[in-house]
Amino acid sequence: MARIAGIDIPRDKRVVISLTYIYGIGKTSAQKILSEANVSEDTRVKDLTDDELGRIREVVDGYKVEGDLRRETNLNIKRLMEISSYRGIRHRRGLPVNGQKT
Repeated sequence: MARIAGIDIPRDKRVVISLTYIYGIGKTSAQKILSEANVSEDTRVKDLTDDELGRIREVVDGYKVEGDLRRETNLNIKRLMEISSYRGIRHRRGLPVNGQKT
């Protein structure tokens, strides 16, 4: 398996789909990453060369993914709770935050 951003991505799938296994990268982000790295979306992970994998890794390193993204999200929620904003109170009580019905 190829390892990108600390995640083993599946070898048998297309690269654009395999990149979505990384937290913080969806299909659109994966397409942007591949275009920046000059790699075809139709290529299978097992057919990638080491050079192509290296270029993909470099581009992904510029994105905030996995642990960094999760940490930032949790810190934002904790900050909202500490300042006792409306959204923070809703988070603390485990209620819907963005206006959904209860």
